[in-house]
Amino acid sequence: MVKNNVTRMLESQGIPFQSFELPAEKLSALEAADFLGVDPVLVYKTIVATRSATTKPVLALVSAPREVDLKALARALGEKKVHLASQKQAEQLTGLQTGGISPLALLKHNFQVVMDDTAHALEEIYISGGQRGLNIRLPTDELIKLTNAIIAAISR
Repeated sequence: MVKNNVTRMLESQGIPFQSFELPAEKLSALEAADFLGVDPVLVYKTIVATRSATTKPVLALVSAPREVDLKALARALGEKKVHLASQKQAEQLTGLQTGGISPLALLKHNFQVVMDDTAHALEEIYISGGQRGLNIRLPTDELIKLTNAIIAAISR
């Protein structure tokens, strides 16, 4: 089992989880779901967005088959507009490689996390483990608590 800061933090807090090793190359969330052999609606991707007023990014969590609705995300944050970060921007803002960006790896940065409301119907979800090639399955309610996520309809 791969150990990193995310898995050590989950263990230290007694949060039940299971980690899964995937190929080290960048996989889309749909490809990760296929590799894991799970329904893609259970696999959530972390999308990095920026606001005009601050340089601190927003992390939007949506299921693999869906995409972020930027207008809905802006409404959930009380903003007029948010922008999707480019791959390069996302990596610069988070310090993580795309395909490995995880809200759990960024807890100390206090980034705002917004999770699509479709997650509420799920007992557990899969998210990146903070590095390419690592995926974590954990209880949805634990992820919401850990990240202080806003729950809103932010996908289409």
